[in-house]
Amino acid sequence: MAEKNGRILAVDDNADILFALKMLLKPHCEIIRTETDPERIPQHLSEEDFDVILLDMNFNKDAISGKEGFYWLDKILEIDPAAIVLFITAYGDVEKSVKAIKTGATDFIIKPWQNEKLLATIWSAMRLKKSQKEVSNLRERQKEINTIMDQPFADFIGVSPGMQRVFRTIRKVAPTDANVLIVGENGTGKELVARALHRSSSRNEETFISVDLGALSESLFESELFGHVKGAFTDAKADRPGRFELASGGTIFLDEIGNLSYPLQSKLLTVLERREVTRVGANKVIPIDIRLISATNMGIKQMAAEGSFRQDLLYRINTVEIDLPPLRERPEDIPLLAAHFIKIYSKKYNRNINKLSSSVIKKLTDYPWPGNVREFQHVIERTLIMSDDSTLSEHDFQLSPQAQPSDGLDIDTYNLDEVEKMIIEKVLKQNRGNVSKAASELGLTRTSLYRRLEKHGL
Repeated sequence: MAEKNGRILAVDDNADILFALKMLLKPHCEIIRTETDPERIPQHLSEEDFDVILLDMNFNKDAISGKEGFYWLDKILEIDPAAIVLFITAYGDVEKSVKAIKTGATDFIIKPWQNEKLLATIWSAMRLKKSQKEVSNLRERQKEINTIMDQPFADFIGVSPGMQRVFRTIRKVAPTDANVLIVGENGTGKELVARALHRSSSRNEETFISVDLGALSESLFESELFGHVKGAFTDAKADRPGRFELASGGTIFLDEIGNLSYPLQSKLLTVLERREVTRVGANKVIPIDIRLISATNMGIKQMAAEGSFRQDLLYRINTVEIDLPPLRERPEDIPLLAAHFIKIYSKKYNRNINKLSSSVIKKLTDYPWPGNVREFQHVIERTLIMSDDSTLSEHDFQLSPQAQPSDGLDIDTYNLDEVEKMIIEKVLKQNRGNVSKAASELGLTRTSLYRRLEKHGL
């Protein structure tokens, strides 16, 4: 073979045999590890991945039973059920070798071997290993794709100036591998932007993996993102690749990145800088090739200025920033969105809803939509289900009165502490509990606002 490839571990108590194997394989294989002591097999397997393991059948002098070979075959398959093991056996042990294949070995090599036949057996074993890896990766990727396909989907559309700016940025940035940070309120369509970037990129035929960091606990973070090996913790019953491994070659979307604790930010930064991951419970590193897209509804720049978000991580994730406008700031998109969702749900529920009255459009446009497009979509769906007519009227739409804009703050006291508490409660409610945004609107730092929240028992 013109190009070296493959990682081989050869285990035999005869140093001369190991030397001969190494000389034979050296011109063809990328890595050849040799070992005379089978007790060190677990250590080798914990430190490196091997495509093929060559294993002697007998290790004690004058031993002919093959029991040691079967013992270490079981140990290897216990550590790595997908291991490719070739027995090295004497001519008279062919019957035992055939039994070994039934036990879990892939094939056997007879001593003394013919070089061409030995190489052919090893190449065949390596092709099998490669096929196993491809099937495993495809299976894991298909699981992710099925999960994605089962999720609710809303199309990403708009004619307003704000949305046109977003579209222009997507067209410019998508063909590059630049890291993108998408900022915007909940429900504005941050994941849809990420998918649009992926679809228009050179990686569009590879996997798109979405990770909601806000839903990951500290204890699950490393396992979910970087993977784990069997036995790494109580529930680790098998080796499992992390999201970064599954996304390699494609795009990984890290949603709610502002929710990461400072220690987890450091771990993420290390992976992004080195472009490699180490599974929990393992020592070997796995290179990754990903395009990173992140998103947050938090004031991440303010957080970085206050020290609660790493400045170097912020620089790493936002080579380009896309700011999604809330629905209340793009009322001209509401008729278009309404027609789009009515078409979708009329087909889904077999309804004949064909238009909206002008009074409905005005009602929908005047409403502030605190939940943005996500809320708008749900309202259209619910209204269409409940309506009996082919034309939806304003009376069909039941909008939450508490979400309507208030004329101001009703103050019935001159106690400054009470007034401060009322103002903080109002601003927090307007910002849906987002402390960073509330602090910015109040002209306070997050730390100062937290002190006031504690003071007023909020």
